[in-house]
Amino acid sequence: MPPEILRWLRCPVCGQPLVAVPATNDPAAAAGEAGPAPRTAALRCPQRHTFDVARQGYVNLTAGRTPHSGDSAEMVAARDEFLTAGHYDLISTALAELAGRLAPPPGTSPGYPGLVVDAGAGTGQHLGAVLDALPSATGLALDVSKPALRRAARAHPRLGAALCDTWRRLPLADDSVGLLLNVFAPRNGPEFHRVLRPDGVLLVVTPTAEHLGELVDRLDLLRVDPDKEERLAEGLAGYFAPVAAMPRRRTLSLRREEVRTLVGMGPSAWHTEPARLDERIAGLPDPVRVTASVRIAGYRPR
Repeated sequence: MPPEILRWLRCPVCGQPLVAVPATNDPAAAAGEAGPAPRTAALRCPQRHTFDVARQGYVNLTAGRTPHSGDSAEMVAARDEFLTAGHYDLISTALAELAGRLAPPPGTSPGYPGLVVDAGAGTGQHLGAVLDALPSATGLALDVSKPALRRAARAHPRLGAALCDTWRRLPLADDSVGLLLNVFAPRNGPEFHRVLRPDGVLLVVTPTAEHLGELVDRLDLLRVDPDKEERLAEGLAGYFAPVAAMPRRRTLSLRREEVRTLVGMGPSAWHTEPARLDERIAGLPDPVRVTASVRIAGYRPR
């Protein structure tokens, strides 16, 4: 875990700072000062609450069992394949653009943005792209899915990853985050407000009603809630003020196997019967034109 991130992490049990615990059986531990740093085995607070760091690089900052395990390994693999192909680059590009547009004037907020957090980061693809555009920032990917965090921990050299339930208290200090990303993920307004700096920015990405519209009826996929934008505004109204909105729309040309990957990476994967889905996909044109349509909204703390 990069020290620039570790300084802001907090114990999910007692809220105190965490320090790295080196692995005593790691060969690097005996390498001496000139050798590589020993692998971190865990993070520990002054009350000796201890949280294991997985070999894949993410730390488990849950305080007991989580009510759900998040996306499965199959869903995460599908998402990684689809995002790596660049189909949703419009989202990463828009996030970086809006983050730059909403940044405080130079010299008014020293160290901004500092820590960039993606709440519900998945594989870390979007967070990594934003960090590429912000060379002085470090990033933290938060997710409840272990398969996702195994990939997120390797998504960027300035990125750390932590397992946590974003519906609960986030394992972060007050006013620690300069830029908070939320892409197609649950939104915890009170916690987002607590951890965001007064000069910070929250960027939320949601699908519009026409997102993947060409596939919804043909494949019997879940529909976007027509009241989604209104519910988003209501959920954040007491904590954040909207300051910008950026619609983004692109027509994708997808092969049938890419459509199968797209469905497999999203919430419809939990609600579709595989054999029936494959039958319906076989009836699609190859390639098929599909609309990607999202809204990126920017907010500041009230």
